[in-house]
This record gives sequence, structure tokens and C-alpha cells, in this order.
Amino acid sequence: MNIWKISIQNIKSKPLYSLLSIFLLSLSIALLLGIQQLKISFKHQMENNLGDIDLVVGAKGSPLQLVLSSILHLDNPTGNIPYKEAKNLVKNPMIKRATPISYGDNYKGFRIIGSTPIFLDHYNAEIKKGDSIQKSMEVLLGYSVAEKLKLNIGDTFLSSHGLIDNEIDIHDKEFIVVGILKATQKVIDKLIITKLESIWDVHNHEAHDDHNSHEINHDDDDHDDDDNDDDRKITSLLITFRTPSALLTLPRKINENTNMQAALPKYELDKLYKFTGIGFKTISWIAYIILFISGITIFISLYRMIKERAFDLAILRTYGATNTQMIKMVTYEGLIIVCFAFIIGLLITKIGLYFIFSFAEIGNGSNILQTLPISEMIKIIRLVFLMIILSVSIAIYPILKMNISTILNNEN
Repeated sequence: MNIWKISIQNIKSKPLYSLLSIFLLSLSIALLLGIQQLKISFKHQMENNLGDIDLVVGAKGSPLQLVLSSILHLDNPTGNIPYKEAKNLVKNPMIKRATPISYGDNYKGFRIIGSTPIFLDHYNAEIKKGDSIQKSMEVLLGYSVAEKLKLNIGDTFLSSHGLIDNEIDIHDKEFIVVGILKATQKVIDKLIITKLESIWDVHNHEAHDDHNSHEINHDDDDHDDDDNDDDRKITSLLITFRTPSALLTLPRKINENTNMQAALPKYELDKLYKFTGIGFKTISWIAYIILFISGITIFISLYRMIKERAFDLAILRTYGATNTQMIKMVTYEGLIIVCFAFIIGLLITKIGLYFIFSFAEIGNGSNILQTLPISEMIKIIRLVFLMIILSVSIAIYPILKMNISTILNNEN
């Protein structure tokens, strides 16, 4: 007796229940896998893009907005701060390094970031093709930008004012591509990098010589307070502490004694992760409820099969089939449903996340989704199999209590 074939025939004999069981189970598996993958990817992206940045200094406003706009580049800036004040701030001995960034323009929806060469160091970014920036209006393209826009070395373009692509407010100064960065799987892949002077020049500031561009590194002795800095503005400063004790005093000092705002990115992003965690948990609980419902559906399907085919099962017993073989038949049926559901669930997860990210244009070609760890996959597999074992264990009760003679006499 081929138990596998009998189990498959049983599934075919009740297609509606079988399809419903597979659909519900695959849906719950897809939700559980998808939400876990999103949680891991979201946390990884926040930590990965944070790098060695300990503090963000910018205009007064929402600290979370300041962090999102300056590090993850997901929000609008809180405003601008005077470049001269920023240069004075980084004279503090507790600051190891400070990277100024300035932005407010875009090209085809990709942000143009004005900064200094050390900006690339925060992301361990390296040039894949071309040269580094030498003068104003030269740009380095993030890997995803070059891939999406099909730009190459020597190409030129005009930027649009604001952070959203538009054809209304276009500047008349051309940027020229001098290099393309290697893929990092970080936010810099989606940025267009240039010098601070480029941002000032585009916005009709007086042209400045290259020697006025500083990397604002505390280790430099050159802190030129040139009068030309009075009207210059930047969006924010990305600061790395020299000592951990700076965390306790410097942010409060900046917030209380200056017109600028200091935000701790790790603290703000941790709050954001906890907030989004509520949504993740809600979807997870919905998945667990669907999993529970699918378990009930599978149990009903198996139980109905046993009750409706009681005569056929009794005949099999008279031909020598044992209780163990009968139980195997029911168990195999449950396993077949689980295997199909897992395959479909995995496909739904991969296809669903792909279309969600593509539709929302998240990543712009950069693979920000992290592979789900095997340990997390095993947890979900264990949970599903536990549910199936429980459903099968309850469903086989009629087989254990089967009275062959009574069933055969009643059928006759």
C-alpha cells in the first residue's frame, strides 16, 4: 500500500478545503517571513548608515527630522545653520571630526549633497570609475544613481530646486560627472556628491577659491574665520566624538547655548525603531491569527476526511492496514499541505517585497533587503510544524477509536 499516493488522492478529493488550507497557511507564512525580513532589513539599514556618526547638529526643530534628513536622507531638513558658527563649534576638543553637509536640490529625484572629501569616509565609499572631485560643480554619483539615470563620466546636468523632481525651478549652472562610486548598500548609493562650494555657487553665492574649503577636522590647525563665511550656510554637521564623555555634555551645551540643535542619531533612530516595532508586532499578530485559523481549517479538513471515509478506512483495516499506517496517511496529508504552503509562502514573500520596493522606488536598485537568518526561518518552521502536529493529533482520534465491525455493519 502506497501511503503517499493515498494521501495525495485524499487531498484531490476535497479540493476546496485543501486549497483553503494551503492559501491560509501560505498567507500566514508569507506575513511572518516578510515582517521578520523587513524588521531585520530596517534595523540593519539604520545601523549601517549611521557608521561613526555620534551627533548631528542643525537648525532648531524636530531632532528625529534632523537625523532622518541628514543621515538617512528620508526627510526634509529642519533649516540651515551659519557655516561660521559651525566652524567655531568644532574647535571643541571633544570633537574628533565634523563633516558639513549642505543640500536642497535634486536631479531626477536624487539628492545633491555638498560636503567635503571626508563625507565618503562615513560610508567607506570608494570610487569605482573616474576621479575625485577637484573643483566646484563636479560631482560623484552614487552607484544606484548612475545605474538608474544611465549617467557616465563627462555627462552634465542641471539640478532642480527642492528635494522632489520638477521642471519648474531649474538652476542654470551645469554639474559635470567626474566619478562613480562603488556599490555600498548604504544611502550614499542614492546620492549625488559635490563640494560645498557647488551648492553655494548654484544658489548664486559668490564664487570661492578652493583653499577656502575646509574639512572641518579638529585635528587641523587651520580654522580660518574669513569674513566671506558670514553669509554662507550649511544644512548640518555630522560629528564624531573624540571621547565618549562628550555624549553627556556636548549636546546639552549646544542646545542651551546656541541657536543650533544637537540630536543624538542612535537615540532618535532607536525611538523610531521602537515606534515602527508596534506596526511590525501588529502585522505579526495578524499572521499568528491567520496561522491559527489555517490550523483549524487543516484540522477540520483531516477530521472530515476521516469521518466521511470511515468505511474506506475500515476496509483498509480488514486488508491488514495498521493504525500506524492510517496515522501516517493523515500525517502525510498534513505534511503535503505544509510543503505546498511553504513554497507558495516563500514566493509570495519574495515577489511581494520586490513589487512593494519597486512600486515605492525604495532602494533605487540597491539591495537594501537583508537575507532572513536561518535561525529566524527555523523558528517559523517549528511553529508551523507544531501547529500541524497538533491538528493531526486531534484529527486522528476517530482512527484510534474506530470500531471496524460497527462501521461495516452500518454501511451494509
